[in-house]
Amino acid sequence: MNFFTKIFPSFLLFTTNCFSQNKLEASQLLSPEEFIAIVKTFHPVIKQADINIEKAQADITLARGGFDPSVYYSNDQKTFRAENYYNYNNTELKIPTWYGIEVKAGLDNNGGENLNSESTFGKTSYVGIMVPLAKNLVMDKRRAVLKQAKIFRDQSGIERLNTINDLLYAGYSAYWNWVKEYQVYDVISNTVKVNEARFDLIKIAYRQGDRPAIDTVEALAQLQNFQFLQSESLVKLQNAAVELSNFLWQQNNTWYQLGLNVVPDGNWNLQDVGSIPLVLQEELLLTARLTHPKLSMYNYKLQVLEIERKLKFQSLLPTVNLKANLLNKNYNVLKGIAVPDYFQNNNKFGVDIGIPLRLSEGRGGYRLAKLKILETNYALSLQQQEIENKVKFYYNELTGLQQQVKIYNAAYINYQTLFRGEDVRFKAGESSLFLLNIRENKVLEALQKLIELKTKFFKTQAAVQWAAGQLR
Repeated sequence: MNFFTKIFPSFLLFTTNCFSQNKLEASQLLSPEEFIAIVKTFHPVIKQADINIEKAQADITLARGGFDPSVYYSNDQKTFRAENYYNYNNTELKIPTWYGIEVKAGLDNNGGENLNSESTFGKTSYVGIMVPLAKNLVMDKRRAVLKQAKIFRDQSGIERLNTINDLLYAGYSAYWNWVKEYQVYDVISNTVKVNEARFDLIKIAYRQGDRPAIDTVEALAQLQNFQFLQSESLVKLQNAAVELSNFLWQQNNTWYQLGLNVVPDGNWNLQDVGSIPLVLQEELLLTARLTHPKLSMYNYKLQVLEIERKLKFQSLLPTVNLKANLLNKNYNVLKGIAVPDYFQNNNKFGVDIGIPLRLSEGRGGYRLAKLKILETNYALSLQQQEIENKVKFYYNELTGLQQQVKIYNAAYINYQTLFRGEDVRFKAGESSLFLLNIRENKVLEALQKLIELKTKFFKTQAAVQWAAGQLR
């Protein structure tokens, strides 16, 4: 059983090779859960976020290249007028280590009539080490790049969560707007059918002398008003479907245009909004502080800047590099010579010392690194305040909508009761068509408002989760 068979038993338009509109059934239900599953699985923005993680992993491999051992071979020779001036052959292995220490070993084979006096004739070997005693001892560029690459790898995972959080909120907003427009269009369309039937009955009653001619005009005007609203609502529904289609992608990386034969699942309208439990605001705020992707991204950025600060501090230290080499006349540097001989005759030692006199570059770079950390901490504080205020804002709106739905649901029931009573009076000849139309308009307005409030409630539910960074 494949992915779609498990998740979308009714939503067949997103299965492989079933994307053409003529293959769809007369009506397809699209629930919010199915819609979000499609977005998570196929939307290019999420796939791009996945690629960013892979790129960050590739950067780690690239940074580790700074610690790869390397082998070098060089040859330099000169022959002129049948005279062998010189022939230098050098093979060297260099092994960089984590703490800035570099180990090397090599083989030399030199010969010729005019060999440089510093070079040793014949076959020689050496093993040596270079140790930084000040600058680059605690931190150097190679270590900084690798550490930062690992942080960027972790940060790319958090950026992916932030991307998903933003994308799903935009998707939920488009979905519930589409649900609202569909429901309003459906209500108005049913109202048009009712008024068409009423207009036909009134025309018959007029012909039989039971209704005055003005009632036919009144009924027709009411019908035309609803037909206009139906046409207006259809345009909004079509545009809402186009907006929702921005989030509907297929396996072959092509988008799908939603048609009017796809309709929202109506289970949302059966829920009692007033009884839906809400998470405590304090829990949402705590969750946002601890796990919101945007705040985590700032924390990773601070870690990167701290590494940069440590690296810049190295520019304030003097360069003190100790170099030591053990030498041997043969190709086996550790064979044939007693250990004391290496420290008396068979060695090469040196030290490099240097420091800029004004340290302008070091002082400026270190100061700039500290200012970047300070700047990021300010930005983090502002971002945390903004996130917490957003959580509070949408939470207040959510609780208010829950109460408003209760009130307006009761108001809608009352408007329905008044309309039914007026309809009974009208059929009994005790009321006018004018009053009946007014009652009907109030019922329609109340129902439209109720639909708007309920869909806005579910949209705001998603907004609260988005503000807390929890849409995953």
